[in-house]
This record gives sequence, C-alpha cells and structure tokens, in this order.
Amino acid sequence: MKQFEVPVKYRSPLITAVKQRRKQEDKLKKDFSPSLLDFGNLQIYLARHFGFCYGVENAIEIAFRTVAENPGKRIFLLSEMIHNPQVNQDLQEHGVRFLQDTHGRQLIPFDSISAEDIVLIPAFGTTLDLEKMLQEKGISTEKYNTTCPFVEKVWNRGEQIAKKGYSIVIHGKPLHEETRATFSHAAAHAPTVIVNDLAEAKSLAAYIRKEKPAEGFYTEFSGRYSAGFSIEKDLERFGVINQTTQLASDTQEIAEYLKAEIISLHKLDATNIQERFADTRDTLCYATNDNQTAVTGMLETAADFAIVVGGYNSSNTTHLVELCETRLPTYFVKDASNLIDQHTIRSFDIHQKKELEIRNYLPEKSPLKILLTSGASCPDAVVEQVINRLREIGKGKL
Repeated sequence: MKQFEVPVKYRSPLITAVKQRRKQEDKLKKDFSPSLLDFGNLQIYLARHFGFCYGVENAIEIAFRTVAENPGKRIFLLSEMIHNPQVNQDLQEHGVRFLQDTHGRQLIPFDSISAEDIVLIPAFGTTLDLEKMLQEKGISTEKYNTTCPFVEKVWNRGEQIAKKGYSIVIHGKPLHEETRATFSHAAAHAPTVIVNDLAEAKSLAAYIRKEKPAEGFYTEFSGRYSAGFSIEKDLERFGVINQTTQLASDTQEIAEYLKAEIISLHKLDATNIQERFADTRDTLCYATNDNQTAVTGMLETAADFAIVVGGYNSSNTTHLVELCETRLPTYFVKDASNLIDQHTIRSFDIHQKKELEIRNYLPEKSPLKILLTSGASCPDAVVEQVINRLREIGKGKL
C-alpha cells in the first residue's frame, strides 16, 4: 500500500513499532487480538487496527503539500478536512480557511472566492452542485480533491446499479458531509432515499408493503429523498449503499432486512432475487471493517474500562465508542488533556452530545487493565500522548 508523507508530528515511534511488529507477525490480518503494553501496575491493550486510514493520510498529504507549494495564495477548504480537531487546527494555523462548517452552514460567502483561489475538497467528498459552482468560477477541483477513494467506490457502485435500473437506498447519517455527497451523486443517476438506522429501514419497508399510507413517507423522510421520488413505484428494484464510516454490521443488517422484505413481498428465491435487489456488499470500507473488527477482538480481553480517542464529531470514532459501551465503561476523549488527574476524566457522552467530567474513574486495583483504540482520523501521536498521560497518572494512583 502507498506510503504517504504526513507531518512527522502526527507519527508516533511507539505506535509505529507496535503496528510494524503486528504486521510482520500477522501479514494476512487474521489475528484481531489486541497488543499488550505492560507497564507493570498498568496494562494497556491496543486494538489490532486503529488510527489513520488510507483516505485520511491521502487527504492530509494533499492538503499540506498544497500549502507548501502555494505560498501567498489563498487556500480554502469546503469544510473540515477530516473530523479531527488537531489536524483541522493545524491547517487553519497554516492559513487554510473553511468555507462551511461540518453541517454545511456557510462560514465564508462563496461570492468572496475567485479563480485565483485554491479550494480543497475534503476527504468526505462534496455534492455535484458545489463542484459545479467551483468549476463555473474557474476554480480547479481535480488537483485539490482529497475525496477518499473508498467513498468514490461507493459512488461508482451506486452509478453501476443505477444503470441496471435499480433505485438506491443510502444507509447514512443524513446531515453528515459524506452522506450529503453520496446522496448528491446517487440522485444524479437514480431515485434515492436515505435511512439513518434499522428502525427507519423498517418504516421504509412498511411503505413499500403499502401498510402505511404513501403520503406519510414524504413527511417522515422529508429532505432525504431525491426530486420526483415516488414511494409507490421507485422501490420496486433497489440496492443499498452506505456512508463508509457507519457500523458495517448495521449496514449489513439493514441490507439483509430489506432484502428479506423484498423476497417475501415478491415471492422470490436465491435464483431470482437480483430481479429486485442489487448486491452491493463490496461498498463497505476496509478500514472501517478492520477497526471495528479489531475493537470486537479487543473486547474479548477482560479489562476495567476502555478509552477511545478521536474527534467528537467523527462518525467512525463514535461507532467504536458504541461497540465498547456494550461491554464495559468507556471514555471518549479528544486527547491527553481530557485525563485531568487520577480523580477526574473529561469524556464525551455520545448520547447527550456533550463533554462530561467523571470522577473516580480509576478503580483501586493493580494491575489496572485498559483497552485503547482511536478513530481513523486520529493521529497516532495523540494516542501515544494518552498512553504517556495514563502512565503519569498511574505513578500517583497505582
């Protein structure tokens, strides 16, 4: 796999050594057990896979190379490059300005940019409308496009099934940049609708079975279906594609549920299911799969609690937190500063959507066993800083 040039400050000698050793020992990536860092009274179990993925490193390399090669030019990002506060802050400190926030709200008017400016497209991709707007202004979108190749793979798969007459159901968070981009590309080729979770997929199925009145669909799924979409005819043939950072198991569950509903409704079997339902399993991102499977493997190790490191608005990181929470106390931190001392930790609550201070989080025991992982947009250096902070705290507590 290609080696990217990213700022050395994001690298970690410790994490690099651990990852390289595991890669040598497990070249086929079949062992998802964690790596043990044994500090005596503190034992940290690192997930088999975590941290920067291919798409993130690609985006970071392009962004910082663009800054280095264009001194004096105005450089903009359509929105956050990735969902990591350290990386986005570093880009801003290098003079990069964000045109929109992560929800698509305008920060800098598009009228203020011109053909003389550089506009980076983030790793999530962007909508066709925004690409067209930039092109009409004479702003190049090709050289400075950091869209993840695995996101583009989803777009390509959507286009392929659309050409075969299938409509498209997207499993994704409706307001997420990637989902908005994928919806734009899919809707250009076929009738398209977004479902956020299995509950919404079940509601959609009720409309397909005509158990719920059609007019209710347009209210329930307002803003999440393509222009001219007909709930009465556009889901007679469809396939499911996904926001790549969703839980792979959730996407599979939604696809299997809708597939079973279509089989039942149209009285199909394995030989003719493709008349109504497209096979799109190959749109799942390898890094998302690896990181999530590694957390599942890590959770087989008995431990006192888990720490997940990453940006609070990172979808893939949030799903790692969800997985850990099913088994043991879990703390979601953005960096080492969240570990205030041996008594208090600041953790982001993904349910309340806010950071909380939690007291007495360290059990009175030795050795203390902690599971540790991070999201795909989190630098390894930040993970090492968390490890070092845990060791500092441990000297006074354990």
